[in-house]
Amino acid sequence: MLVSRMFKLWLPIALCTALSACNPKPPVEEAARTSGQAATREDDSGALGGAVVEKMPDKRVAQRQVAAPRETDWTPMALTSGEASISCDSDYAERGDGEPLQSLGFSSVRDALAACQERGLVRLRYQGKISAEFTALVERTAEVARNLGIDKRILDIDSSGGLIEDAIRAGDVIAESDWTIWVREGAICHSACVLVVAAGDMRLIAGKVGVHRMVRVGSEATSRAELSRELREVHAQMKEYLERNGASAAVADLMMTVPNRSLRILTADELTEFGLEGTNAAEDDLERIVLARKCGEGFVRRKDDFARAFDSECMAMGEEVEAMNACGLELRQRFDFPDRRCPAESPLSEHDGRSM
Repeated sequence: MLVSRMFKLWLPIALCTALSACNPKPPVEEAARTSGQAATREDDSGALGGAVVEKMPDKRVAQRQVAAPRETDWTPMALTSGEASISCDSDYAERGDGEPLQSLGFSSVRDALAACQERGLVRLRYQGKISAEFTALVERTAEVARNLGIDKRILDIDSSGGLIEDAIRAGDVIAESDWTIWVREGAICHSACVLVVAAGDMRLIAGKVGVHRMVRVGSEATSRAELSRELREVHAQMKEYLERNGASAAVADLMMTVPNRSLRILTADELTEFGLEGTNAAEDDLERIVLARKCGEGFVRRKDDFARAFDSECMAMGEEVEAMNACGLELRQRFDFPDRRCPAESPLSEHDGRSM
């Protein structure tokens, strides 16, 4: 909120105390408890209730909503569209998925993440639909993690899809808050979930990733032509989102051709071709500029060499995410990682202890 200079001095001070940056408590009371039950998955294809799109009144308004930075909204909200848990360990095979997150309220989220502060790593496991609640979950977790100095964040997702606009909003949060995204063996990421994957800094995929045509909520179309006009706006929004996140706009085109009742599972080659697996190209470009200044050109070259080797030797294994991680950790030794000067910036540093 922008406060006019003509306002009295006490007003901005009063406003400041209402914000989490000035007060360890949020501007609202603790959110309602979650239902404790996972969202029902109609089938493993994600075709039913898959990618859905809210009706947007104006394209320019939609673009402003995506692009404009916003403060975290701590309005009480129950997580009824899925289940979430918090772990401070990347080893899910041995350590499991941590403790269930009982509420989306500030105190609940902060208490859950406080245990991860010493390690400097949080893994958010989510199973359910892509919804406004999921967007709030990611946004609130990212803010609390940032405030606690937890700079290693993993989104461990299993979702059959949901609302396109919520996926884009969640993706924009993810893109600005340094997340690795996993689709583990046995998990799925269908429809709108694919947009969430596109935003991650690093994507490890062992489960099934699939796309199909979106269905617009509240559509008033009575003909193919009217439906086409309605969806053209959303299609353009998706393409712009994918491009700014380093993924191929061809994903949006492909989604338009697959009937909603069906599903197109992407192959390993397509995941690579569409920029949905491994290192995010957009993040990689930005990171190279920063790392060259901080860690030196030699570090950047070694990290590039590691990334190529990881993609060919570890990602191509087609095994479990845990196996990909183990392969990468062994591979790091070949390229002299973790780096003594820049351990936190070294590949797969989320598997190390908190960098000092």
